[in-house]
Amino acid sequence: MVETTLREPLLGRRRPSWQEGRAKTVTFIVTEDCQLRCKYCYLADKNKNKKMSFDVARATIDYLLREREQFDESAVIWDFIGGEPFLEIDLIDRISDYAKLRMYETGHPWFDRYRFSFSTNGLLYGKSKVQRYIAKNRQHLSIGISIDGTKRKHDTQRVFPNGKGSYEAVVKNIPLWLEQFPGAATKATISHDDIPYIKESVVHLFKLGIKTVNMNVVNEDVWQPGDDTLFEKQLVELADYVIDHGLADSHSCSLFSRNIGQSLSPEDDRNWCGAGKMLAVDGDGIFYPCVRFAPYSLTHQLGRAIGNCFDGIDKNRLRPFLAMTRRSQSPEECLSCDVASGCSWCSGCNYDMSEDSTIYERATFICKMHKARVRANRHYWSKLEKQSSRHATRH
Repeated sequence: MVETTLREPLLGRRRPSWQEGRAKTVTFIVTEDCQLRCKYCYLADKNKNKKMSFDVARATIDYLLREREQFDESAVIWDFIGGEPFLEIDLIDRISDYAKLRMYETGHPWFDRYRFSFSTNGLLYGKSKVQRYIAKNRQHLSIGISIDGTKRKHDTQRVFPNGKGSYEAVVKNIPLWLEQFPGAATKATISHDDIPYIKESVVHLFKLGIKTVNMNVVNEDVWQPGDDTLFEKQLVELADYVIDHGLADSHSCSLFSRNIGQSLSPEDDRNWCGAGKMLAVDGDGIFYPCVRFAPYSLTHQLGRAIGNCFDGIDKNRLRPFLAMTRRSQSPEECLSCDVASGCSWCSGCNYDMSEDSTIYERATFICKMHKARVRANRHYWSKLEKQSSRHATRH
């Protein structure tokens, strides 16, 4: 037998984001309106009334660029969110122009290290105003279109207010999106109702030409007995398909990772997400540590503001978020779990689900789903290694 070192396949390897760990993410909530009413969406209070004014955006940009010592990251991601951000493309275009102008005029280091980032439902992607904006900012854009997979999976959740599915209206814009951003990834979401369609949906997205599929289960309390068993079955079938069709080196799905399913090392005490390190601003100019702490994102709790664009960040309000760690949020069961690595949480969801209105109480609704994912990953990596070893032996 020829001894060989197995090469890490693309499927199972997480792709780092642009300037990961070095960029400040600033999220403008330009509107709380959306054309869709996705059933799993955490935005609980979509409305047509609250929109950002240019004055709020301008004040936010001026504050961030002025306070260089406080915001000393080497790059910036100007992130636009709704609702659906492209509903406010005229405002976004004006904000983007102002940010570019002020970064240049102030000689700010961010001037040549910035991105405009969007997560969109894709319905307006082909419209002329959106396309003009893309052409104008092409070299500094990251755009993700959310498409959940096959028509039946997508239309199970991503619906118009009248209940009609949005798949056909979205999928027609995928070819143009991939032509303009060939390496673009989609973000798909899994909830109780659509578990049976996971495997076929990832395969479908691959066939559409999307080579990177980021897919995750919702953190909320939606899971029912048996969901974990069905989830594992779907992932095992997907793993078999990927390996049998030779896709591991050319395609990526975030459901598979070598970095999940181990016990925690004592020094691994990081918070899972970037709440507190990011900054979100709503239409009134109120600052939040993440969009998930804004009032329209919460069902059970009040918003948790950390300042505003006119007075700046209140460091006393920010400090508790910077103190969030794995240990400060997790019960002992999670800390001692032998497959804890890779089990995610959302600090905003933790807060919203907390019985004590605290940010230090971890919601654990996805526990069984994570363990099912770990078991399916073990199947995937074992089968892939056996196939690689057979291939190496033959050669």
